[in-house]
Amino acid sequence: MASATNSDSPRHSVVVRVTHWLTVVAFLALLVTGIEIVISHPRFYWGETGNVNTPPLFTLHIPSSRDTVPTGYKVVLPDQNGWSRYLHFEAAWLAVLTGLVYGLYSLWTGHFRKDLLPERNWQAFRRVIGRYLRRAKPDEAEAHSYNAMQRAAYLTVIFVLFPLIVWTGLAMSPAFDAAVPAAVNLLGGRQSARTLHFFVTWALVLFLVVHVAMVVHAGFRSRMRAMITGRAPVNINEEEHV
Repeated sequence: MASATNSDSPRHSVVVRVTHWLTVVAFLALLVTGIEIVISHPRFYWGETGNVNTPPLFTLHIPSSRDTVPTGYKVVLPDQNGWSRYLHFEAAWLAVLTGLVYGLYSLWTGHFRKDLLPERNWQAFRRVIGRYLRRAKPDEAEAHSYNAMQRAAYLTVIFVLFPLIVWTGLAMSPAFDAAVPAAVNLLGGRQSARTLHFFVTWALVLFLVVHVAMVVHAGFRSRMRAMITGRAPVNINEEEHV
């Protein structure tokens, strides 16, 4: 049973909520279409070039959607490469534009400084990790602010993984390679960029899985309510069944 709450408290602004859900839509579209693109050539290389005659750095042990790609499987999957590449490109633009809006808003309002700048206190990390290990409910303060681990994780995604996924994605483009070859060379070449893009994608997937698990742990209904309506219950010490 959930304990009663008397009032609500502001949690997320409209811009944060809208950009959050647009990012969710863009990321899921990018993930699905990215999987379809990988299926067309599940071999990864390092350097500038890579094809079926080039020894791969590693291979995903799955059938391909193209019979010209050697995978060891006799099955050829349906080729969905056309629509998936088109939608992947469109979803990437949505993610980048949404990220720009969020970034400019956060700089203008001080959201980064006030809400995401991590505490300079390792004890805060230890306390949060201890609560997670004990599977204890978060304290009431976390209904209105991010804890130390959340701040570190969000800043890593915003300032490390998101720029890397955009950079490596652009570096796979021949047009970008011709216009800014130094940016591609820093990654080791276009095929290196594709390989790095693959690993950064799964780092983001890992973040998503942990993020959703922590939302469920903290109270799925209250956290979803806060991200939809912008308001969170003052008292979050509740047992929610999800």
